[in-house]
Amino acid sequence: MSKLTKIDEFIIFCLEAYKNKYELRGEDVLNLFQKFKIFSFLENGYDVLHTQSMEYIISEIHQLIKNQE
Repeated sequence: MSKLTKIDEFIIFCLEAYKNKYELRGEDVLNLFQKFKIFSFLENGYDVLHTQSMEYIISEIHQLIKNQE
């Protein structure tokens, strides 16, 4: 069994937080994150993002999705 990296844990935490904030199913959030390249955004921005509040991160994710719809 492989251990999750800090970035993996952060991404999962963000996915769960977004799911809870917008009362979505996990599968729906997974599809959104894949479609709008949120996983890449979180991974590439990890160094800065993990120091921000969850409200800020969720807001940034939501804006990225809305701007691409």
